[in-house]
Amino acid sequence: MRIEKFLIASIFLLATGLAQAGAKIEHWTTQTGARVYFVASTALPLLDVQVDIPAGSAQDPAGKSGMAALTRGLLDAGVQAAAGEAALDEEAIAGRIVDLGIRIGGGVDHDRSSLTLRTLSDAEQRNGGLALLRRLLAAPAFPDSVLAREKTRTIAAIQDAETRPGTVLAKRFSAALYGEHPYGRSASVESVSAITRADIEAFHRSNYTARNAVISLLGNISRAEAERIAEELAAALPSRSPVAAVPPVTAPARAEVVRIAHPSAQAHIAIGMPSVQRSDPEYYALLVGNYTLGGGGFVSRLMQEVREKRGYAYDVHSYFAPRKLEGPFQIGLQTRREQADDALKVVHEVLKDFLHKGPSEAQLKAAKQYYIDGLPLRIDSNAKLLGYLSAIGFYELPLSYIDDYPRLIGSVTAEQVRAAFAGHVKTGQLVTVIVGAEK
Repeated sequence: MRIEKFLIASIFLLATGLAQAGAKIEHWTTQTGARVYFVASTALPLLDVQVDIPAGSAQDPAGKSGMAALTRGLLDAGVQAAAGEAALDEEAIAGRIVDLGIRIGGGVDHDRSSLTLRTLSDAEQRNGGLALLRRLLAAPAFPDSVLAREKTRTIAAIQDAETRPGTVLAKRFSAALYGEHPYGRSASVESVSAITRADIEAFHRSNYTARNAVISLLGNISRAEAERIAEELAAALPSRSPVAAVPPVTAPARAEVVRIAHPSAQAHIAIGMPSVQRSDPEYYALLVGNYTLGGGGFVSRLMQEVREKRGYAYDVHSYFAPRKLEGPFQIGLQTRREQADDALKVVHEVLKDFLHKGPSEAQLKAAKQYYIDGLPLRIDSNAKLLGYLSAIGFYELPLSYIDDYPRLIGSVTAEQVRAAFAGHVKTGQLVTVIVGAEK
């Protein structure tokens, strides 16, 4: 691809420029209601575009989990004919991508579906890539033959994954944490089998609208060019009212232990609860504190107590996964089946002690230094910076987020860590799921 010719020679220049100065983020709203976030970056002759739609798995209709993923996956399987434009099948789309020297990507998670474009910023490649992106977003054909193929592939993948203890654990853990809430649902053979082409079309029609869209633009274009591009992308989508909000999350009323039989030689264990929204101001204290608890690898307390001192597990970790609504706090490990209860006892002791004492001053300093010093490496490419830009837009974080990050991390105190954990990790509501437990 023509893009590749520029990357290696220019990467050092880009990394240096981003590390030396915070990105200036500009924000506005299109005439049709799409929110736009733009960063001008002249270090490379590239334009990166991401369109986020709040059409993640949380929007899957009951009984048809997998709808969001199938819809997103079929966007580049064919487009309908338009004025002056012939219909394109997936082979023709793939050929056009190669001819233009562009990249089309994206994905889907619990909260959003994304479509991305990377193109050279000169007019020929840029305009051709943007025209294709508009058609993929607004007029997918959802061919019956491709839908049938993708459903068969998805069902086969589900059946294969359900033999693996890690997948069983992830699904059962989500269900135990969230119950009937959309965050607790997972695609199954039955739910995917039930999805029809009419369902896919209705899902796209309801969710892929301008007023739902967040458009992120990063690259070698002017503000005026960014405004024109955003207006054209948003105008390609219908301007309907935003979809209904996902219902609130209700945390488990009490602690629970779920034991699931499995022939695995090891017990696969997850412990946690719904915990934190991405917009929560205590996110920084939780992030810093968790480095000491279980996010800092061999320096974390869980690793020291569970692995180093007792040899119960090769790896033990903890993390917060914030979402639009309360995402999970999770501790995870694998251990021999016969020592699962002993390992769990140590985990709970470590967690209880951390909730009571929090990090030491030395641990707090090390955690803050890790996150502050690592920030330049997390924004040292257009792709990484685009990820931050789209998250800022989708989760409506402050435009100064990247510039504020070192200060907010650096100002976290041990008392703030203890207070944040007390409010977001409650031992009386923790759910434990053990796959491969001894009976």
